[in-house]
Amino acid sequence: MRSVIYILTAAATSLLVAFGPAFGLGPATLVAGVLLIFLLGYVASVLAAMPASRGGGAALPPAGSGAGELPQGLGRALLQRLPTPLLVIGEDGRLTYANPAAQAILRAAVPGSHYTTIIRAPAFVDAVEEIIADGQDATFGFTLMQPQERFFEARAAYLPAGSAAEFGSTAQVIVQFEDRSRDKALLRTRSDFIANASHELRTPLASILGYIETLQGHAKDDPEAQERFLGIMLNQARRMRRLVDDLMSLSRIELNEHVRPDTPLDLYRLASESAAAMFPLASEADVILQIELDPAASGPAMILGDRDQLSQVLVNLIDNAIKYGGPGQKVRVCAAAPDPRYPAHWGVSVIDQGPGIARENVPRVTERFFRVSPARSKDLGGTGLGLAITKHILSRHRGGLDIQSRQGEGSQFTIWVPRCETLEASPEKKAKSRN
Repeated sequence: MRSVIYILTAAATSLLVAFGPAFGLGPATLVAGVLLIFLLGYVASVLAAMPASRGGGAALPPAGSGAGELPQGLGRALLQRLPTPLLVIGEDGRLTYANPAAQAILRAAVPGSHYTTIIRAPAFVDAVEEIIADGQDATFGFTLMQPQERFFEARAAYLPAGSAAEFGSTAQVIVQFEDRSRDKALLRTRSDFIANASHELRTPLASILGYIETLQGHAKDDPEAQERFLGIMLNQARRMRRLVDDLMSLSRIELNEHVRPDTPLDLYRLASESAAAMFPLASEADVILQIELDPAASGPAMILGDRDQLSQVLVNLIDNAIKYGGPGQKVRVCAAAPDPRYPAHWGVSVIDQGPGIARENVPRVTERFFRVSPARSKDLGGTGLGLAITKHILSRHRGGLDIQSRQGEGSQFTIWVPRCETLEASPEKKAKSRN
């Protein structure tokens, strides 16, 4: 009977530790709950061990028999399995306990060490000192700078003397913390995006408002000035429309980025059709557009993809190559040679003879609103979102974008998409195959 009680006690404790944080229970509440479960388990085991007397009473177990004792170290074993880092600090500032999750982050988290030698962040040190001094629970954030900047959110609780005997008879501070670096980075990225988008929209809007005021003022009776200003206003309005269209497109793509397309496509044929549609633009820009793809001769390059989105990627890359390549230059669209970094992928390359991109800028060209040459990009009608959209579309296809470029030697943009046979069948297709 006692074994059953021990198992039930351990199971209840595990459930509390696993699901307590999801219901907003803090470290102090969790510790109190664990101790309460232990106490109830102990009482139940003692009662179960009492033999019934003939008179209907109950006899106490003999002293020293060990009846009703809980397994040693069960609480510590449960804390060892906690997925979130946890520290227990004594009132003397010495580390009493650190679970494996904490030790994985804090290599210096050795019991007996002073906590200020483990975490030197001023916010952490100040918070622990204040909790030890006034005995009040607290929530705070702190930053660690090595090996890279990481932001943590911590919840700390004061355990009075004697409340956690397993860690000693003195008062303790229990600190549970979580790595929020990714959340903070996403928040910073979102803030930067909003600021950049607002700036990009404000600039043409201010230009339009300025020309409207001019037309209402001294240019009111100047037909030549009116025609010139209206042309500028039209270009600025079109720029705003392109920006809004790209923002909406990016939002839709991000919304469905986790959903992998399942339509079979021939990537080479799609690339040939998309490039052929760009001949008028290339001719107008005096650029030679060469399509070096022959699906009939090389065989199909079958993938699972979204035709419209992949066509958008190819058109954007070819359009950039035509604009930045310059008059009299050549733009090639061809099949990519096999690359060990992309095994079992089909690739299509767009190669131009433009000015190229500096090495330090290559990793950043897919960032939102990043422009290698801001003035030239705006003059050519760029929004700074085209390659960001390309990156997200290829991410949805579980593919990638490879950029090779050197200043003065042109650029090569290659899209990679997994071959059809390397992708697992969708649940719908599996269901059909069973039927």
